[in-house]
Amino acid sequence: MKVAIAQITSTNQPDENLKIVLDLMEQSVGQDILFLPEVTNCISSDQAHLNKVIGQYEGNFFINKISESARALKIWVALGSVAVKVNDADERYVNRSILMDSNGYVVAWYDKIHMFDVTLSDNETYQESKVYDKGDQAVLVETPWANFGLTICYDLRFAALYRALAKSGAQVLTAPAAFTCSTGEAHWHTLLKARAIETGCFLIASAQTGEHPGSNRKTYGHSLIVNPWGEVILDGGELPGLFFADLDLNEVKRARFRIPSLNNDSKFKLKHQKSHE
Repeated sequence: MKVAIAQITSTNQPDENLKIVLDLMEQSVGQDILFLPEVTNCISSDQAHLNKVIGQYEGNFFINKISESARALKIWVALGSVAVKVNDADERYVNRSILMDSNGYVVAWYDKIHMFDVTLSDNETYQESKVYDKGDQAVLVETPWANFGLTICYDLRFAALYRALAKSGAQVLTAPAAFTCSTGEAHWHTLLKARAIETGCFLIASAQTGEHPGSNRKTYGHSLIVNPWGEVILDGGELPGLFFADLDLNEVKRARFRIPSLNNDSKFKLKHQKSHE
């Protein structure tokens, strides 16, 4: 599978971000699939602004333009995620990952399950659930190359989701992200390598990077591809860019043959025991 993986710095203006994505798609011609980061269409902490610039999923201008380009260029696109409205009445959104084929058809979509509600410090807090509705369905999709399991960013911290996808047949797991710098430095590489090792899957994680105009966000970058043995085979560093890799899907079989942990589950009971003083 010949892949392109994009690292970008999205602004709070979807039209600006769309131009960047369409250019990246043209640069990716000849590859099988282009992977894009989380919230590719808009990064903003201002809900009033989001209400002005984010549209409904059906008939979405941003998504439709990418679909048209995918059809013209004959390339698959893993649109890491986009913020889309689900109900104008309550001004709520979903963080939706979209997989599009080379005919421009949406073959699968996944709504982020785990909301990033955290307090990293006195000066850095995030409450994703105030704006977004969480999804409740894991998604596995067949492609011409492999079965993909779709996840997004904070999902990385919930290993059970990845194991469930792998046990259901996933060979490639996507983890588009907009990781904060503080959590990225501490955990990004470790989490991705762990999920790859635990599942015997390729982990493909396209990332946002840098300071985002129109927002107070700064993201970590380091788009990664990790092979099923837990080896980082591509690291995008800190600057925006487009990177390429050829993935040998036979590595999935080899890793799982060497350590068949997906088949070695043992049932157990949990025992609570008090210590004796």
